[in-house]
Amino acid sequence: MSVFLTIFITVFLAELGDKTQLATVLFASDGEKSRLLVFAAAALALVASSGLAVLAGAAADRWLAALPLKLIAGAGFVIIGALMIADHVRAV
Repeated sequence: MSVFLTIFITVFLAELGDKTQLATVLFASDGEKSRLLVFAAAALALVASSGLAVLAGAAADRWLAALPLKLIAGAGFVIIGALMIADHVRAV
């Protein structure tokens, strides 16, 4: 159960305030769209993208077992964060 909670909390916190959530907020704020429909479509999209991520992770585990995948993933997050900061600084 602790692995489940670790994954849940990590993904939940990573999704807070991201572009996907903001897009969902925009769709839900449109009074002409059903909130239940917005929730169902957004939830299904997240399930589908998570399924693809699991498949990619399983393939990466098979093909890249010699590489430190956590290090690669962490570096990817750092690079994305640096690019976002640079984009913000350029915009100011």
